[in-house]
Amino acid sequence: MRNRTNPRHDHDDRHFARAERGGGWDHDHGHDHSLTHDGRMRGGRGIGGRRGRVFDHGDLRLVMLQLIAERPRHGYEIIKAIEELVGGAYSPSPGVVYPTLTMLEELGHATVTEQDGKKLHALTDQGRAYLEDNRQAVEALQARMAGIAATSPAATPPSVIRATENLKLALRLKLQHGGMTAEQARTIAAALDAAATAVEQA
Repeated sequence: MRNRTNPRHDHDDRHFARAERGGGWDHDHGHDHSLTHDGRMRGGRGIGGRRGRVFDHGDLRLVMLQLIAERPRHGYEIIKAIEELVGGAYSPSPGVVYPTLTMLEELGHATVTEQDGKKLHALTDQGRAYLEDNRQAVEALQARMAGIAATSPAATPPSVIRATENLKLALRLKLQHGGMTAEQARTIAAALDAAATAVEQA
């Protein structure tokens, strides 16, 4: 049986604890976005206690390892996959996900390659072994997330949230690029008007 007590990993866990605090710490805004068991998102600074959290310390790491074990993924894909697993009740911040991916790489649990200018994360043999050592915890997390998804109070389906974010990102990039011609402006305005009409009629 593989020895699960690894002094090096214990040290690494302490070193990277801040990157995974509660599995749902938003470093960008300083808010705890961990979930209660009924799927509600906790909000506000300095939430006390650990009762009812879905992602506690180390949990997010396991979920992310399981996702890249299924297939290599970009950071954005991991965020959206977690969002879908909990039925849209929670979406991890990039300020949590990307530092955790860096941690996984430094621990030797994941590798990173470039694909179309984006970082693609894949599982290593060491990461797979770590995942197998924690299989029971992974399965418990999967069951917990499935339960939240089944009773999620989230009003907006994840697919709609994702499409909305994609649209906002495309617009922001286009506007930041500058130099939009009058014809491009008319095309974009027409597309937005058509999308608005389609949404109203859906």
